[in-house]
Amino acid sequence: MTDSENSRASGRPARIKDVDVVVVGGGVAGLAAATSLARFRHRVVVVDAGSPRNAPAGGVHNYLSRDGLPPRELVRLGREEVRAYGAEVLDGSVGAVRSTAAPGAAVPRFEVELTDGRTLTARRVIVATGLVDELPDVPGISARWGRDVLHCPYCHGWEVAGQRLAVLVTTAPGLHTVQLWRQLSHRLTVVLGPGVEPSQEQWEQFAARGIAVVDGPVSELVVADDRLAGLRLTEGHVVEADALAVSTELRARVDFLAPLGLEAAPFAMGETVVGARLETGPMGTTAVPGLYAAGNATDLFAQVAGAVTGGAGAAAGVNASLIEEDTAVAVAIARAAAIAELSHDDAGSRPFSHAAERAVSERVLGDHRHGL
Repeated sequence: MTDSENSRASGRPARIKDVDVVVVGGGVAGLAAATSLARFRHRVVVVDAGSPRNAPAGGVHNYLSRDGLPPRELVRLGREEVRAYGAEVLDGSVGAVRSTAAPGAAVPRFEVELTDGRTLTARRVIVATGLVDELPDVPGISARWGRDVLHCPYCHGWEVAGQRLAVLVTTAPGLHTVQLWRQLSHRLTVVLGPGVEPSQEQWEQFAARGIAVVDGPVSELVVADDRLAGLRLTEGHVVEADALAVSTELRARVDFLAPLGLEAAPFAMGETVVGARLETGPMGTTAVPGLYAAGNATDLFAQVAGAVTGGAGAAAGVNASLIEEDTAVAVAIARAAAIAELSHDDAGSRPFSHAAERAVSERVLGDHRHGL
C-alpha cells in the first residue's frame, strides 16, 4: 500500500511532502516570499486556496510596471516565476497548522494539514492568507464589490475621478477618508450611518470644500443597466452616484492557526475596532517560533506593493533562521567527528577536558580559532 492508502486505512492524514518551508497563501505576499526562499535553494511549497482578496477588482494599481494588470493574471505570472526556481504550488486550503516539535526542542517543526486530508511537514511556515472584507449591511452591495463599490482611494480612485461619488461612513474612522475622495472628485456626497457624528472641525472642512452631507441609513443600491446609479435612503431619497466608497471591517484569515494557540488580535483606530490581524514582530515573526506572517494577514492596510515587500521581509527572516539552524548542525557534527578522532589519537584524553577542547578547536577552526 502507498503512504496515502495506509493513511486512509488508518484514518490518519496523508503526508505528501517534507519541505523546508510551507507558505500558506498564494497571493503576492506568499509568492514573493516563496520566490525569495526558492532562490536560496530551500525546498518550498505554496498552498493556495485561489481566493485572493482583490479578485473582484478589474486591475492592480500603484504597482510599478504592472498598472492595470488583472489580479489573477498577476498571480499567474507570479506562479510561473516561483516554479522556475523549483518551488511547488499546491491548489488547496489549509485546515490546521500544528507543532510537531518535542516539548522544549530547540528547533521548530510543523505539520500543515489541508482540508482534503493531505499533510505537509515543514521546518518553517509563512502565513500569507490575506484578509476578508466584511461589507456594510446594505442589500446589493456585495454584487457590486470591486466594480463600482470601492474601499481604497489609492487603489481605485483614479478610475472614478470626476464622477459622482458617495462615501458611506459607518464608523468614525471612515470620516478620515472623505478628503481623500474629495481630492478625486468635487461631486461628492457623504452619507452618515447611525451614530456617526463628524467633529466641528470636520463639519467646517466639509463646508469649505463643498462636500454634501446627508443622514442614512441606506436601504438599497439603485442599479441601472448593470451600473450603479445611486443609493436609496430609508426615508426614500436617492443620492445619485456613479461609485460608492465604503469602509469595511478587515478580518485576517488565520482560523487554521488555532491548534498553535494563535488568533487574530483586534486592531483599533482611536477607540474604534476596525478589524483583526495577526500580530508580528521584526521580519514577520509571530509568538510561535518558526511561524512567520506577511501581507494583509498582519498588515491590514498594505497595498499590493506593500504586501510584496512584507513577503520578501518574512522570507529574509526565515532564510536567516534556516541557515543558522543548518550551521549549528554542521558545527555539532564537525565537533563530534573531531572528538571521535581525538579519542582514537589519544586514548588518555578525556572528552570536554581543556586538552580535548583545545584539540577540537584546532581541528574545526584551524587558524581562525579564538586568539589567533
